[in-house]
Amino acid sequence: MGYEIDFLPVGEDKSGDAITLRYGNLFGKREEQVVVVIDGGFTDTGDTLVQHLANYYGTTKVDLVVSTHSDGDHASGLETVLTKCDVGCLWMHQPWNHTEDIAKMFKDGRVSDNSVTEALRKSLDNARSLERLANSRRIPIIEPFVGVHDASNCVYVIGPSQGYYESLLPDFRCTPQPVELGVLAKAFWGVEEVIKKIAENWNFETLDDTGETTAENNSGAILLVVVGDNALLFTGDVGIPALTRAVGYLEQVGFDLSKITFIQVPHHGSRHNVGPTILNRLLGPKLQTEAVLKTAYVSVARSQDDKHPSKRVMNAFRRRGAPVHATAGGPKCHFYQAPNRGWGASTALPFYREVED
Repeated sequence: MGYEIDFLPVGEDKSGDAITLRYGNLFGKREEQVVVVIDGGFTDTGDTLVQHLANYYGTTKVDLVVSTHSDGDHASGLETVLTKCDVGCLWMHQPWNHTEDIAKMFKDGRVSDNSVTEALRKSLDNARSLERLANSRRIPIIEPFVGVHDASNCVYVIGPSQGYYESLLPDFRCTPQPVELGVLAKAFWGVEEVIKKIAENWNFETLDDTGETTAENNSGAILLVVVGDNALLFTGDVGIPALTRAVGYLEQVGFDLSKITFIQVPHHGSRHNVGPTILNRLLGPKLQTEAVLKTAYVSVARSQDDKHPSKRVMNAFRRRGAPVHATAGGPKCHFYQAPNRGWGASTALPFYREVED
């Protein structure tokens, strides 16, 4: 069996995820293939996704759509996919089914609790809107918890478990929002954001295990797609605790982690989502000399900065044999036993001698 993984560019200034995947006999008929969409970027990404499926997969029939979590940079474009494509099944979490607190927030079809942050309000509305659309089109919905798999027995959910997901829900409402000076305030006070740099080399790594992300991010679905001897890992925006649980689950069921040949860098390459300990378990230990053992992709906006992707994280992946390719400005395709599109070869991000402090 062959496969194609496409990471579409999402956002000019803010990163997002929009991923298409197909596997099977890619030189055969549509019936010999499985087509999957994992997240859909922002609203205006939806049409691009649908057109990409038509242009390169020759279809708008999608066997499985996965909303890893309901942030707008992941879920908004999926409404267009559900509307314009023939979708077989939708995997998404429905938090209102797991806690009365969130269920009570919905009045007249929208979240209406003044105590929640605006970001969470929009996220929950995104999820509810996606659910209503799927129901109206009679698309079955399955919540992606550990053990769920698709009809082809190739796409597996390895995180979160239902228990872990429900343990995160109380913290959804308590996530602090970063306080930033507006553009005018910065101009008035003469404040300039200065990113300090520190040196790294192959043997000196500054990434550590202290990174923390939100409960919403950690609640996202983590997928393992097994195609023949290759395993492909999709991580969404999850952080260290969620990844640690997922790797522990794979170890518990006896899965050989060395079969993972492709990995999505979590949360657009943020240094708050990975650390050396989980990377050592997932990718293997740091190498003495540079080698390419795996392929890694990261979704980042066209206007990259020192945070997304973090140079510390890019170096950490490269030290472990997984150089990272970024979507900034254009789509990326990773494939095996697939038709030649005539696309040029992708160049991985370099090893950085200076990283953000």
